[in-house]
Amino acid sequence: MCESTLPWSTSDTKPKSGSGRFENSTMTQNLEFKQSRDLQPALTDPATRTLNADKLIGRWVNTDPETQGVAEIKIEQNGKEFLVNVVGAGLDGRIVWPKARARALANLEEEAGQRTLSLAADFDFGFMKAETYLRVNKGVLVIVLFNTFNDDSGRSNYLNREFFYRKD
Repeated sequence: MCESTLPWSTSDTKPKSGSGRFENSTMTQNLEFKQSRDLQPALTDPATRTLNADKLIGRWVNTDPETQGVAEIKIEQNGKEFLVNVVGAGLDGRIVWPKARARALANLEEEAGQRTLSLAADFDFGFMKAETYLRVNKGVLVIVLFNTFNDDSGRSNYLNREFFYRKD
């Protein structure tokens, strides 16, 4: 096994004096990386590299019509390249996000041993970055968003999960 140290920032439990904001500190953790023979066998299976994207491709609408997050997603495929178009819900109407190229990932479900394709796409708004992961589970598109603010506004970074139905 290989061992590596990964530093990351976290917040202390006490606010910086008088500012109301938390002070950042750095923590480290040792991670163990396994040899390929120790990985989930499906990850080394050649069939996993040729998963079909048909279940992901198309237009998807949020199951919650009152969402304040992502209202709609369109996933396109051109050869081996995937594009993700997102429309957010804003106070004054819909907000079109910049198009993003997506990376294909093998999605290995522990339940029933399902193997499907999932996507990872990053959106950079300058003030905020949205890291998204998209997969279909039982006909429903599930997205997980990790939103990180870069504008020193003091807003908290957050994680959100939303569900979508196909609307082709």
